[in-house]
Amino acid sequence: MTVDPVSTVFAALADPTRRAILARLAAGEATVNELAAPFPVSVQAISKHLNVLERAGLIVRTREAQWRRCRLEPAPLRTLAEWVDQYRRLWDDRYDTLDEYLDSLKGKDDEPAQ
Repeated sequence: MTVDPVSTVFAALADPTRRAILARLAAGEATVNELAAPFPVSVQAISKHLNVLERAGLIVRTREAQWRRCRLEPAPLRTLAEWVDQYRRLWDDRYDTLDEYLDSLKGKDDEPAQ
């Protein structure tokens, strides 16, 4: 069964630890140990989170000597933002239509009774 990229990114973002890791990487590259420092879990647990993020294409890991550095890969987030944006536009249009309808009802309430 093939999973689409949007589903993979959503699944990766479903965990608050992974979202916090991405927020940290938005500030710049970091080693696995630097990423693990603020969390009350093992480096191995963080490494598993990094594997999920890497499979989703959200991060890239590099190796320099004994250091493994991670950096944010924004392309999947842009794709996700574009996907969400189509629905934002839809709901904005619906809210505009609702506003117009409510304004028309309000106008009828303001008319004097005959």
